[in-house]
Amino acid sequence: MDDLETRELRYFVAVAEELHFGRAAGRLGIAQPPLSRAIRRLEQRLGVQLFDRDRRGVALTDAGRVLLREAGVALDAVAAAARRTRRAGDPKRPLVLATKAGASHELLRRLLDTLASEPGTAPVEVLLCEVGEQARLLRDGQADVALMHRPFDDLAGFDAEDLCAEGQVAILPAGHPLASRDQLTLADVSNVPDLPIARWPRLDGSYPDGPGPEVHTQSQLAQLVALGKTLLVIPASSRAWQWPEHVAVPVVDAPKVTTVIAWPQSSRSQEVASLVRSVAGLRSLNRRKSHA
Repeated sequence: MDDLETRELRYFVAVAEELHFGRAAGRLGIAQPPLSRAIRRLEQRLGVQLFDRDRRGVALTDAGRVLLREAGVALDAVAAAARRTRRAGDPKRPLVLATKAGASHELLRRLLDTLASEPGTAPVEVLLCEVGEQARLLRDGQADVALMHRPFDDLAGFDAEDLCAEGQVAILPAGHPLASRDQLTLADVSNVPDLPIARWPRLDGSYPDGPGPEVHTQSQLAQLVALGKTLLVIPASSRAWQWPEHVAVPVVDAPKVTTVIAWPQSSRSQEVASLVRSVAGLRSLNRRKSHA
């Protein structure tokens, strides 16, 4: 069987997401008949039915759901290859480092200062993102390296170097009784009737069950805490975005969080390798501080 073409994968994804051939054709900027013929040819080549079609509409088959997942990965990889190739062809380009806004602020500052002081290192551009977006930015080629947090972030397909480990804190409304405590436990914060814990997305994008609000952005989260609608438990260094209406209290039995610098396993960039070598000095400094 011939290899699949990116054009027909894009056609398939448009129909699979719209579940309507007319809307998909409009989205792609083509007429509906050639789109329908292209999908039929794709089904014939694969030897499976990708869509159930009847008077009620269009629905994905089991095979179609598999191809939708795999096509997304394949198209992302093609787009990433193009971005990395263009970037590699520009000798003056900066390295792009993705990091969650407000996270690892002190560590990021020291990392940038260290790189700026070393002659011959590539300039670094910081790309701030929301919760859990670093993995996507690395995979699609928008970022070269990223600061991520184990065990929360998706590190599949990446190489990584540990930078530091830290405890976690609860971010609470300043007027709440728990905010006056010197320390808390996970039991203290896991079932507060008037202050349900915020729900972060899992690695697959779904949310755990619970009464707390689903968190999408840090600005949304900060507002909800300030209004007394939720609390959250985060790495201590992430409190850099804390508002005056918030109080941070250590959660003494929360698992340690390890900040890592990650990059795609397929990367052959000398600039990335040089950056990672520079990080080794920061790691040694962090270890000396933790034993002081």
